[in-house]
Amino acid sequence: MSRDIFNTIDLNLLRVFLVLFQERNTRKAAERLYVTQPAISQNLKKLRHFFKDDLFVKVPAGLQPTPVAEEIAKKVIPSLNSMQSALNELDNFDPLTETKKVRIALAPLVMISLAGTFILELQKKAPNLEVEIVNWSSTTFEDIESGLLLAGISYVDERIPKHIRAIEIASVTACCAVRRDHPLQGDSATPQEYSAYELASLIIPGWSEDMPLAAKKMQALSLPYKIGFRSAYPMAIVDVIQKTDMFFATSNLFPFSNYPSLRRINIDTQDFELNYALKSYIHQRNSNDSLTQWINGLIEEELKQIIQ
Repeated sequence: MSRDIFNTIDLNLLRVFLVLFQERNTRKAAERLYVTQPAISQNLKKLRHFFKDDLFVKVPAGLQPTPVAEEIAKKVIPSLNSMQSALNELDNFDPLTETKKVRIALAPLVMISLAGTFILELQKKAPNLEVEIVNWSSTTFEDIESGLLLAGISYVDERIPKHIRAIEIASVTACCAVRRDHPLQGDSATPQEYSAYELASLIIPGWSEDMPLAAKKMQALSLPYKIGFRSAYPMAIVDVIQKTDMFFATSNLFPFSNYPSLRRINIDTQDFELNYALKSYIHQRNSNDSLTQWINGLIEEELKQIIQ
């Protein structure tokens, strides 16, 4: 039975062979490979032993390959060159030429704030990339694990599975949205002042699906509260608060400039933290993926522009 050369040779030796065949000189080969000349000689000794041939013999001009070395070069060097080119291309990610199809899940508020500008930037910077934006849901983590989703953008979720990485890409500050002629007319209001009005809240899986965060804060302060309306759809929330005295507990990610009938009121309190992290959730297998890193970077830049 013939021996399995590929699985028994040290592939680093083939790289030495390639450079020696090209340079025909151990000193020049050592310089190209950033090693010492004795190291090249030692590797050549291993190559000779493995192939049972001298491979290179000394001549006045340097080294001359033997017929066996010529045959090895003829069959192996094209494959090594192809491998070298393929590996080098891994560091040459270019969004302009990327043609993949990816899906990204966004939490509801991130959806209405980011989706439009994000898609416009994608069309300019990665025109051949096909991106589908979907709502963050109770199955988002499962879809990231299975590969159906490249990433998901939402708030801190304590249910994060073992193989999912959470990368902070923005910090948002809690505030409230009300109709322009709402009875609360100041630039800020205390939790006690808010408690006089009904609360409108988004349903976000893993964040506020059981109970609105604002209600939890009021409960912790022993303040009365009433949940007037809940929905997973931001536009339904907007429609309700435009027509009622409800307040919408949101953040400075909300695109107030797009809704002139609404205004922002800050929360005047030191009783609880007002800053929250937005995170990109990806599978750990994509931690070093160039496309994933590029998309995360683009989303981060867009969020910086949007957050008020």
